[in-house]
Amino acid sequence: MPVETLTYETPQFLQKLIGNNLGSLRLVAESFGVGVTSREGWVRLEGDQDRIASAREVFAQLEKVRRSGGEVSVAMVRLIVESVLREAGDAPGDAIMHLKLLGSGKRPAVLAKTRGQIAYVQAMRDCEVVFGVGPAGTGKTYLAMAQGLHYLKEKVVQRLVLTRPAVEAGEALGFLPGDLKEKIFPYLRPLYDALYDMLEPEEAERLIERGSIEIAPLAYMRGRTLKNAFIILDEAQNTTTEQMLMFLTRLGEGARCVVTGDPSQVDLRRHVKSGLREAVELLQDVEGVRFVGFAPKDIVRLPVVQRIIEAYQTGRGRKNEPQRLNAIEGEGKDSCPTSDV
Repeated sequence: MPVETLTYETPQFLQKLIGNNLGSLRLVAESFGVGVTSREGWVRLEGDQDRIASAREVFAQLEKVRRSGGEVSVAMVRLIVESVLREAGDAPGDAIMHLKLLGSGKRPAVLAKTRGQIAYVQAMRDCEVVFGVGPAGTGKTYLAMAQGLHYLKEKVVQRLVLTRPAVEAGEALGFLPGDLKEKIFPYLRPLYDALYDMLEPEEAERLIERGSIEIAPLAYMRGRTLKNAFIILDEAQNTTTEQMLMFLTRLGEGARCVVTGDPSQVDLRRHVKSGLREAVELLQDVEGVRFVGFAPKDIVRLPVVQRIIEAYQTGRGRKNEPQRLNAIEGEGKDSCPTSDV
């Protein structure tokens, strides 16, 4: 019976390669029908030659992610196994590595971790306007921020503009103390959190002071034309229909934008239609626009968050909404120009 041994420099590297979980080895063995044995810093594969080749491809993709600075998770191992089994399209490790932040040695690389996230990253590379629609915790804002910083560092764009509507989440905060900046800061705090999670504080402050990164409420966008910029509109479910149209018509030459939102968490006053819902209804066939729908399986927070969202969807009779939103992804794909970036 054919046998092949994969050798790595240290046992610690191998542990990180499989997400620090021996269950990853069992997953590979069961998925491809091969014997998998591991000791110290090596993995031995036994079985049919074609099956060994498939299992070897999984380890090759995992190694590519790990050596590029990415953290391997059990979910990522499963994603790569599924993709190799289907033998579909680009190797998943290559797709995952599309999004790796540069220039911050103390920060880990930002990687897409689910199939929905990979589709989202590819959409941001291919299209001028991308809508990321789905439940909380799926990485919509975080990955958009990472892609924007990537483009900024690669000089594809000159500015990164981050905005969101200043809408309170179900409770009136009243008149906040302080100057204008202090009053609006609580609404923009999630964007600052994501930014400082990806960059060293000194680098983030320098980019903000230089004007390369701008974080502002949506109301500040009116009357502007944003050229050569990557613009992110976060919490778009809380825009009115007028605000959404205003935002989408701010785009100037060389601009790209990403709109993120969760239609299940609208904080607008009763009977006020969400601008995100209207955009989903009206822009499906517009050239240069792509919608990517996320499902609970794309959630990368604690597993209990996924279970909570699924329970709410079941209880509220919206069980089919994630599938409907996922069906959005891909519509208009051929109308998006392909980017060489």
